[in-house]
Amino acid sequence: MKVICPQCKKEHNIDESKIPVGATVAQCRACGHRFPLFEPAPKPALEPEAPKNGPRRIGVTLSKGGVGKTTTSVNLAAGLALAGYKVLLVDTDTQGQASYLLGQKPQAGLTELVTGELPAAETIVQARENLWLLAGGRSLAGVKRMIDRKDFGGELTLVEALEPVEKDFDFVIVDTSPGWDPLTVNVLFYVFELITPVSLEVMTLQGLVEFLKNLSSIQKYRSEVTLNYILPTFLDKRIKNPDAILDKLKDLYGEYVCTPIRYNVRLSESPAYGKTIFEYAPGSHGSQDYRDLVRKITGRPELFS
Repeated sequence: MKVICPQCKKEHNIDESKIPVGATVAQCRACGHRFPLFEPAPKPALEPEAPKNGPRRIGVTLSKGGVGKTTTSVNLAAGLALAGYKVLLVDTDTQGQASYLLGQKPQAGLTELVTGELPAAETIVQARENLWLLAGGRSLAGVKRMIDRKDFGGELTLVEALEPVEKDFDFVIVDTSPGWDPLTVNVLFYVFELITPVSLEVMTLQGLVEFLKNLSSIQKYRSEVTLNYILPTFLDKRIKNPDAILDKLKDLYGEYVCTPIRYNVRLSESPAYGKTIFEYAPGSHGSQDYRDLVRKITGRPELFS
C-alpha cells in the first residue's frame, strides 16, 4: 500500500503483510512526522492554480542562510521576465540584497508601501524590461515591529499591501530572509507556491526538515500554501559528498526536486556588476540551470530554445 506524509508529502510504499496487528499510526522516515496509517493525505498538485485573474505568487524561502535564496529569487524573476512575463520581485529581507544584485538603488520600497507612506507608483521601480522591484532593506525592521504590535491580523499585513498592486503582473516572486520572523510568516500567508533552495550540505538537509515542521504549523491555518519545488544549489561535481546528498534528496522528495544549480563562479561574480546571470554570463552553467528552472515553473520546455 502507498501512504503519503501529510507534512512533507513524501510517498512511502509499505508492505501490508509487515504491518503489526492493531497498528494505526505511521512515522515518516523523511521528516519524522507521525500520522494515521489508514488515512493517507491526498497528494497536492505540483502547480496549484493561482487566484483567478491574479498572478502566480511564489515564495523563495528556507530558514537557513547561505543557500542561494536571493540569487534564485533575482535570477528566476529575471528569467521569467526574459520569457515575456510581467514579474514583480518583492524583497522582504532587511539586508536588501535583491536591489544590489540588480544594480538598483531605490529610494523607497516595501516598507513605504506597507506603512502607506508612499503610493505604489513611488515604491515599485522598474529594474528591467518586464521586471519590477519592491525593495527591502533595514527599514523593514520597523515593519516587523508594526506587525508584532497588531492585536490581530498581523499575519495578513503583506497580503493587504500586495493584493491591490499585484493585478498588473503574471508572477510575484517573494524573497525571504533567513530565520523565522513575522515577515516570513506574512510571506507564507501571501504566496501559494514555495521554492526551497537547498545547498548540498548535511546541515541544510536538517534545516529543510525544520522548515517543513514550521510550514506544517502554518498549513493548519492556510492549507493553500504548498512546497512545490526543492532546488538543490551549489552542486560541485568535483566533490563526492554533494552527489550523495542529492541522491538522498531525490529519494526522500522525488518529483519535487528540481534540476540542480551547479556551482558556478559567474553566479558569485555577477552581483558585483549589478547584473543577472543572463546578462553577465549568458553561456555559463548558472545561466543554463536557471533557464531550466524557468522552464520547469512555467511548464514550457520550448523557452529559450
